[in-house]
Amino acid sequence: MSSIAKAKGFKNSKPGLWLSIGTSAFGAVSIVKDVKKARGENDTLKLINALVGAAALITGTALLVRELKRLGDDDVLLG
Repeated sequence: MSSIAKAKGFKNSKPGLWLSIGTSAFGAVSIVKDVKKARGENDTLKLINALVGAAALITGTALLVRELKRLGDDDVLLG
């Protein structure tokens, strides 16, 4: 198996999904900073941008959690 195929397989594995969820958590920290900065500057456009980014982050994380649950459903030991 090539290293590219291994990397693609890792993305859809449990450790890969957990890593992606962890990365999303770091993205959330950045979004919180952006929201605070936009509020401090009274910049509506920056605030909207940060909120749209937050919505995208939440949606992406929900998709990752759903995929993680699907992998768990396939595991006979988890029942």
